[in-house]
Amino acid sequence: MLADIFKGLFDTDMTSVISLSDFMICIGSALLIGLFLTFCYMYRTRYTKSFAATLALLPAVVCVVIMMVNGNVGAGVAVAGAFSLVRFRSVPGSAKEIGAIFLAMGTGLIVGMGYIGYGFLCAIVFGLVSVLYSRLNFGGKKNSVLYKTLHITIPEDLDYEDVFEPIIKEYASECELVNVKTTNMGSLFKLTYNLRLNGTGSEKEMINKLRCRNGNLEISISKQETTVSEL
Repeated sequence: MLADIFKGLFDTDMTSVISLSDFMICIGSALLIGLFLTFCYMYRTRYTKSFAATLALLPAVVCVVIMMVNGNVGAGVAVAGAFSLVRFRSVPGSAKEIGAIFLAMGTGLIVGMGYIGYGFLCAIVFGLVSVLYSRLNFGGKKNSVLYKTLHITIPEDLDYEDVFEPIIKEYASECELVNVKTTNMGSLFKLTYNLRLNGTGSEKEMINKLRCRNGNLEISISKQETTVSEL
């Protein structure tokens, strides 16, 4: 009776059927791999609860799908189409999130093909390498604290082209005007500069000098953020 419950309606004598014990072993292995990869991803990384839970389940989901496809080309094409729909309906993520998703899917595929040992090996190797890179701050800028974004508000009648650059260049080795926009019904302009400070003076000194040029209007300086679309 139990064997009939897990028997497919369209199974034939030419169809290879996965036993219940093998099915549970593969799912259990994929869940363990998912937990391990999730803990590796969470190390020194900002994350959300929903993403961590999804990442832990993703290898098992892919594993089940691959086992059910079982060599059927048509079903494999349908699965690929379903995964592409989910990807394009999702919110764009960071490069690390995308890499974690691909790693989880890859290990789930390996386990679904029946290579449980290789699945654990890939998860351990890539997971530990990810932790090592996070530990060493691999790819991080050594002087990232020097990169700033400066916002200056000026009255509409002020010619801003050569007013602020001499002051900014005293404190910054690199200076680029990246955005100019109107605000307050067109009566004010807001300038945005990307800077790389040279460390020779304080930010407060630079702001005080800039205030004398912009009529003591609003000035803000913040950490320079990488554009989301740049992976």
